[in-house]
Amino acid sequence: MVRSRHSWLASISALLGLASLAGVLCFHFPELLTSREFRQVYTEAFARGLLLAGLVASFVCGTLAILRGRGRRVALAGVGSATLAVLLGGTDVRMDPIGQTPYSLGLDWFVLSLFFSALVFVPLERALGRLEQSPLRPEWRTDLAYFFASHVGVQFILIAVTAWTSSVAALAAYPPLQSAIQSLPAWLQFPMAVLGADLAQALLHRAYHRVPLLWRFHAIHHGSRHMDWLAGSRMHLLEVLLTRGMVLLPLVLLGFSPGVVNAYVILVGLQAVLAHANLGLRFGWLEHVLVLPRYHHWHHARRPDFV
Repeated sequence: MVRSRHSWLASISALLGLASLAGVLCFHFPELLTSREFRQVYTEAFARGLLLAGLVASFVCGTLAILRGRGRRVALAGVGSATLAVLLGGTDVRMDPIGQTPYSLGLDWFVLSLFFSALVFVPLERALGRLEQSPLRPEWRTDLAYFFASHVGVQFILIAVTAWTSSVAALAAYPPLQSAIQSLPAWLQFPMAVLGADLAQALLHRAYHRVPLLWRFHAIHHGSRHMDWLAGSRMHLLEVLLTRGMVLLPLVLLGFSPGVVNAYVILVGLQAVLAHANLGLRFGWLEHVLVLPRYHHWHHARRPDFV
């Protein structure tokens, strides 16, 4: 059993303090640090309210951790980050005009994704974890760096994936089949999309483990020695591009509606986080149908016959 070496209050303070600082920077440089597509998902009022909650929680949790004498260095980092965020404007930071730039970073996507993922999975792993381990377990910085890179660079990844999948689909598409699929209701398209995309991903995943060249990239994903909701982010950039492209290709090729594609992307994103989460739950018959923590942790075990 892995014992926690850090205060949970200190960990929360550090997470929210850094997220708040990143949020303030997004307000200062929205055209450079926020994704144009993702800005349409949330409002400025929502972002300011979330920023206020993050700052207050960071100060409160950090102060309590310092007074308790547990995880003081981590707590000080959280309080210090929150203090810097306040000095840079805090919740009253002025929203600079959003100019037109050809490309931008997805720091807002990183902050919101990290915040809500941690909000859901950190308490779940605390209450239902298979192992008792801190969110700041060994190698958490490495996995957070991968999480950061994949989210901040989301626009560039999307451009690259869309470019090559659209090119292939344009050559191989069969319009009558696409029209037939698009005529189906969304509730029927969705399970078909899940089946097609998951089949493509399953075949590709087998290739990752069978083809030596592909395994060299996929081995990075299997390099994490501690499984939790963040561990699944450890992926080589080429694997990210190849996996997302191969999953998207059948959806584009067959002509599924954008709403169905977006719904699948949300589903597979949540499932990927859940599969790596440090949860000791048993899901019964669902474990024979879906990739869930117990099976996927076994797959990640450091034994050749398991991978």
